[in-house]
Amino acid sequence: MVSLKDIAAACGVSTATVSKALNDLPDISQERKQYIREKAKEMGYLPNLAARALKTNHSYNIGILFVDDKNSGLTHPHFSKVLEAVKSEAELRGYDVTFLNNQLGKWKMSYLEHCRYRGVDGALIACIDFQRPEVLELIHSPIPTVTIDHVFNDSAAILSDNAEGMQELLAYILSQGHTRIAYIHGKDSAVTRERTASFYRTLEAHGIEVPEDYIREGVYNDPKAAGEETRKLLALKKPPTCILYPDDYASLGGIAAIKEAGLSIPEDISIAGFDGISIAGLLEPPLATFGQDTEAIGRKAAAKLIDLIEKPKTTLQDIEKVPGAVISGRSVKNLNGNL
Repeated sequence: MVSLKDIAAACGVSTATVSKALNDLPDISQERKQYIREKAKEMGYLPNLAARALKTNHSYNIGILFVDDKNSGLTHPHFSKVLEAVKSEAELRGYDVTFLNNQLGKWKMSYLEHCRYRGVDGALIACIDFQRPEVLELIHSPIPTVTIDHVFNDSAAILSDNAEGMQELLAYILSQGHTRIAYIHGKDSAVTRERTASFYRTLEAHGIEVPEDYIREGVYNDPKAAGEETRKLLALKKPPTCILYPDDYASLGGIAAIKEAGLSIPEDISIAGFDGISIAGLLEPPLATFGQDTEAIGRKAAAKLIDLIEKPKTTLQDIEKVPGAVISGRSVKNLNGNL
């Protein structure tokens, strides 16, 4: 194994100078730092993480708490992209990631106990029932935490701008002449409440009253539930001209129900999703949706957590909203002049 002493001998400098270069300390020139780092890489040097942890009192490991109803994990069509970005940013800054749970072999433990068992420096929390006692225990513990798409008082959070996203998506649909717009939302959560409030608020601002039977409760990431609610909407005496789904993946169930009824998209009925997952653009017609910036959400969440770990006195426990953009697709028919 290559040591600092070996690198120092190869570069003709002291081990202290090598240490300063590898730790990016300011009292040696950038040129010398670069030379020493390139020589270390050429020699196959790897830092001793155990020694680094002892020196800094950090494990350089962050925990990720991600538990959705379907246990989809890294196959989740939206959050998998967020988690990939978290991992990339963490690794770029010298951190590993560990998935947290409440089971270790035969032993049951709380999320906080698992954090302590794994020695993580902090935890990212996403896609979970945020009101569960064991989640609240972790949030209120001394371990730095950052939530994704949920806000706690005095805790850092990175959010997609769900209200603005719904408003922008509806603005596009309204511009196509639709006024009979139904919304199948997901199960109750902070995200659902924000999107639903924005849905009502936006249509109200345009003088559009929403019939009660146009608002249906589905399940996030569940095509079957979306399909069942779509059938109910299609059976109404005065069905909507456009249906919004809780997410792009759930819309697949709606598409199947619409085809089952012998209808075409968008000729007979228009649809739109939310998230902007890759499959949305592969459908025929491509799905109109609001594309969330999963790359920015994941990277910002990881960066915020690492800043809280490394610079707790100067890093704000604030809330950052990440904008996205409407993807028009071809699933919303232009009704202007036809109604």
